[in-house]
Amino acid sequence: MLAYLDIDAMQKRVYGHQKQGARFGHTKIAGKSLLVRGLNALAAVVSTPLSAPVIAATRLRGGNAASARGAASFAAGAITTARAAGCTGLIVVRMDSAYYAAKVIAAIRRAGALFSVTVPMDSKVKAAIAAIPEDTWTPIRYPRAIWDDQLRAWISDAQVAEAEYTAFASKKGQAVTARLIVRRVRDLNKQAAAGQDELFPVFRYHAVFTDSPFELLQTEGQHRDHAIVEQVFADVTDGPLAHLPSGSFAANAAWLTCAAIACNLLRAAGALASLAYARARGATVRRDLINVAARTARSGRGHLTLHLPEGWHREHEWLTLLAACGPPAPAA
Repeated sequence: MLAYLDIDAMQKRVYGHQKQGARFGHTKIAGKSLLVRGLNALAAVVSTPLSAPVIAATRLRGGNAASARGAASFAAGAITTARAAGCTGLIVVRMDSAYYAAKVIAAIRRAGALFSVTVPMDSKVKAAIAAIPEDTWTPIRYPRAIWDDQLRAWISDAQVAEAEYTAFASKKGQAVTARLIVRRVRDLNKQAAAGQDELFPVFRYHAVFTDSPFELLQTEGQHRDHAIVEQVFADVTDGPLAHLPSGSFAANAAWLTCAAIACNLLRAAGALASLAYARARGATVRRDLINVAARTARSGRGHLTLHLPEGWHREHEWLTLLAACGPPAPAA
């Protein structure tokens, strides 16, 4: 089965007393790049087209650490973990432009996975995009796309095309030749500012470097789904990683690991409870299945009874989860 491994870093803001490793680093809030004092949490998230994401690996770093620092070894270890977890088919490692580095891509290939990484728009990439023939651009079904019954096609401001591209050619023995997938969207602001009409549209370009074997539209759509890692970060921040409690860097690194374990256990509990909870947000699963309005009673030594509320609307899902976990182990 096809699996995706998304690697990204999150700047975790810290408050209160001084914490080891806390530095000012770049983060994005509401689409704006800001400097935030905190620690840098690197995470690898595994998902498939049919399953919700889980965290395969974490690493805590100083707040001013570059995103690509240690990413090569981290990616190799995360791929090994994904294989051990049952991802026996193709694994596509998706990353943003911060991880566009020869060492990172080489490590992914050595581990037997595919890569899909956003490319910075430097002069070489711009030249490769400019060389793409105009008649090879294909419209894609974008949020504002309109279906034309006569043309039997989607009319959209977004279009995609591809070309062969060689990256890292200046580095001896590290050149990689693969596909350059380019998406372009009309930049209406620049077009209006330049006083241009529909005959001379102005575009914004977004390039992806990948060795994925899938067809053009599918490959481009798969890379856009890299945004799923932000949903995982939001779930973890809203739950076990709401704060880093210790002033010690090592203790906070252990806390990050425990937060990832708690996130994965919560995701597993949701998948066992019902199909709807398998895809629900972590906050929903905690509210409906973990924070149970029940009364505990003890009889004898070590025997604990949980009295659930009568007529509870989540009774079926909770009992399904309990049955899937199996009977309790006998007392020693």
